[in-house]
Amino acid sequence: MATREASVPGGGAKESAAEPWEPDKRLQGREARYIPREGGWSDRLDIDVPPPGQEWQPKLTVTEQLIRQRAEHNNCEIFSLEEVSLHQQDLEKLEHLDKWCRDLKILYLQNNLIPKIENVGKLKKLEYLNLALNNIERIENLEGCEDLQKLDLTANFVGELSSIESLKKNVHLKELFLTGNPCTDFEGYRQFVVATLHQLQSLDAKEIRRSERIQALQNYPEVQRRIREQEQAYVLKRSLEKEEAERKAQDKREKRKTEGKKCAPCVYSLEGSEEHLKAEGGNQYCDVIEEEDDEESKAFWEEPVPHTPEARLEAHQFLEKKKAKENREQNKKEKPPRTLITPEGRVLNANAPQLPFSLKDDAENNQFVLDLAVYRHLDTSLLDIDVQPSYIRVMVKGKPFQLVLPAEVKPDSSTARRSQTTGHLVINMPKAKGTIVATKKISTSKERSNDNQLQANLKRSARTEKLEVDPSKYSFPDVSSIVQGKEPIGQGPLRLRQPKAVGARSTPEAFEDDPEVPPLI
Repeated sequence: MATREASVPGGGAKESAAEPWEPDKRLQGREARYIPREGGWSDRLDIDVPPPGQEWQPKLTVTEQLIRQRAEHNNCEIFSLEEVSLHQQDLEKLEHLDKWCRDLKILYLQNNLIPKIENVGKLKKLEYLNLALNNIERIENLEGCEDLQKLDLTANFVGELSSIESLKKNVHLKELFLTGNPCTDFEGYRQFVVATLHQLQSLDAKEIRRSERIQALQNYPEVQRRIREQEQAYVLKRSLEKEEAERKAQDKREKRKTEGKKCAPCVYSLEGSEEHLKAEGGNQYCDVIEEEDDEESKAFWEEPVPHTPEARLEAHQFLEKKKAKENREQNKKEKPPRTLITPEGRVLNANAPQLPFSLKDDAENNQFVLDLAVYRHLDTSLLDIDVQPSYIRVMVKGKPFQLVLPAEVKPDSSTARRSQTTGHLVINMPKAKGTIVATKKISTSKERSNDNQLQANLKRSARTEKLEVDPSKYSFPDVSSIVQGKEPIGQGPLRLRQPKAVGARSTPEAFEDDPEVPPLI
């Protein structure tokens, strides 16, 4: 069974042969596999299976491409970069930053595998350096960072507490974080740091008061002596841990050599490996390998180990190997592409995204209307629509939706739109044959109003007939003339009275008009 090994920084090389080897530069980007032979693991077989988007490197370091990718906010310019985040990149060494990014002010390097602080001393403008969750054991090479104000070394392996004396030259240093380091367990740890670094204002997110510093300075000689003794004990303990880690690594190499004799026969090609699997029983052989891998993984995680940089590196390498193996198996087990059109030319229906849909025949407009319930917040750029005369295909995030149409349509005249409320995809596809039937529509509102008015008149007429009284059968006094009607004065709208014509006034018959008599005024 082929495996892939990686170098172990700071703890020797982890190789399958007796002698370490360096990968050829011409083989970068290729996958190196070891061939099991009698007597152990020996030769290498380089197969052209490059990792996606990356070149194979034995040791991950800071590269120009990585910095440019992280400098998108600065138009990918690195010479004027003031802030960069290189966290969670599995970096094992710091390089080139002091040459490429001289103007850096903020540098994030947390959650990597950096064992040593180096190549940052020329960053004169650096104000904040975050190296949390790394494998650093000593504080060094920061004297040149003149403007350094904040240093975060949380959850590292700093055991030489006296190495903080190198920070005395960083006069602008205000905050220091050492939480989670072995040195924080030393007796008198805080007093020693407070008395050594006079410029500090905060240690482990706790403010340093003036009284605390005065007291620490008074007891400094005694605290310093105790710190030196605890440091020596820690250094001795670390040397034993390194020897134990080296011994375990050697035992694993020896065990791998002995197990190499029982490994499967040597296979030099992928075709040969497939034939070998078929000859050995195919799936049964793979099941045995998977069971062995599960047992190996379970034994690895259940094995008690000390909290050391070597153990952290080993766990990281184990995870990387397992991830690479899973990727290789996944590539081998890739599903074949879905068949949408048979070799005979028959179009098949498919709904890979499993979306509800409806297809309606709009006879009035002579078209088919497809309503596909795509996700409401799905970006339209993830939809690809292809209308053909006999079928329609919609790719939703790479998954095909294909539907055979009952009749031929016109692809050039088809339209697609998204609903602003539901987000559904609505596609109108005019039919290739047939005509649009134009029918005269009668206003339904008018018809309804006429019907309602007719019904109201009938009800009113029926109601008046029931209220009529026969005057011959019953005698009622006439009350309509009891009160004489008067014209309302000052009520209602004003009405203009027409002036009465003087000539129309009637004159008596015996009246004689004497012109000599003046008119009455």
